[in-house]
Amino acid sequence: MKLTILGGGGFRVPLVYGALLADHAEGRVTAVTLYDTDADRLTAVARVLADQAEGVPDAPTVLATTELDEALRGADFVFSAIRVGGLEGRAADERVALDEGVLGQETVGAGGIAYGLRTVPVADGLARRIARLAPHAWVINFTNPAGLVTEAMSHHLGDRVIGICDSPVGLGRRIARALGAEPDRAWIDYVGLNHLGWVRGLHIDGRDEMPRLLADPELLGSFEEGKLFGTDWLRSLGAIPNEYLHYYYFNREAVRAYQDAEQTRGAFLRDQQEGFYARMRDPANPALPTWDRTRAEREATYMSENREVAGVGERDESDLESGGYEQVALALMRAVARNERTSLILNVRNRTTLSVLDADAVIEVPCLVDANGAHPVAVDPLPYHAVGLVTAVKAVERAVMDAAATGSRATAVQAFALHPLVDSVPVARRLVDGYTKAHPGLAYLNRP
Repeated sequence: MKLTILGGGGFRVPLVYGALLADHAEGRVTAVTLYDTDADRLTAVARVLADQAEGVPDAPTVLATTELDEALRGADFVFSAIRVGGLEGRAADERVALDEGVLGQETVGAGGIAYGLRTVPVADGLARRIARLAPHAWVINFTNPAGLVTEAMSHHLGDRVIGICDSPVGLGRRIARALGAEPDRAWIDYVGLNHLGWVRGLHIDGRDEMPRLLADPELLGSFEEGKLFGTDWLRSLGAIPNEYLHYYYFNREAVRAYQDAEQTRGAFLRDQQEGFYARMRDPANPALPTWDRTRAEREATYMSENREVAGVGERDESDLESGGYEQVALALMRAVARNERTSLILNVRNRTTLSVLDADAVIEVPCLVDANGAHPVAVDPLPYHAVGLVTAVKAVERAVMDAAATGSRATAVQAFALHPLVDSVPVARRLVDGYTKAHPGLAYLNRP
């Protein structure tokens, strides 16, 4: 099987390749094609992958190319992990927003909208190209904002594009371990949009253990989200929110912390990764150890401003493990390619799952996966506080897609103004002005 990775020079690609190396079953991926527009980054990542493959006799072959058509032809799976504008673009997204006193995080609020406006036109073009050159391929999207981009690509690929995110998986694992259970035995009742969801139940051997968790302040405060949100707030909600909801529930505090920080998260990652790729240009530097050290620093500093707001200090070692998006991707590929039926939390078209959204809206929910793709399971209705956020943010996503399709500046302003974390038309207009100045790629927003 051939896997093509779009954004093949990305820093997290070795995680995916590492998961492939551990898969020795029949029908596994035997060839990986890395596609990127940056040849230097491709070379650096290819060096890391070569180190990973050393001593593994059946390691998948690796081909690196800057030719998109070559990368797509013959692909069975396409993994999309592109970053339009690079980390420099993310840093600019954060700064423009913070100058207006609003959040600039890459998937939430003004920063997420700006990133979406840059990314949707590119993702749309990629989806068209995939539909033409690899019509039978399954597309696994990790490109952020993941739900928005997956929905945009689904206009051309239908249910053959599936979005993944490691946040819900990581959250479910932390809850299960707090309860003393094996995460693989737990069924997670999770529902929402990407980076906007809630765990409402965690079933082990058919029994919902969430009431026991919520009733025990010591257990509830023992893991990352309990510390981040506070046990009183979680008990009030009766659910455990995705970590990204901290930006909504503690927005003023988060914005202030980001404004006071020495540098934004995007600027930190930009500087960190520029250093990594620069070191990789020296053949004397060992590739895999250098990548490992850089990754460890990245994980340890994740959402540091939010933890500062909550007063919880550095991350515990037990919380440093991500949800393992590479493992989610591998499990998804196995289920589809080998009909190894499984359940995963994925970003898929709603169909009739949530009555407050239309059938084509991409949501993030547990799915049953088999050779025919991912099928969302039935879930209980959202509580009203969640309905308000989910429908508001979905309206923003639709406005972003409309603006990308029409080039309408007014629609882009609407997307910013309607977002709960912006909620000001004058600020929205200034944000559009600021982002179009910062990003030449947004020059298409030139229609009324």
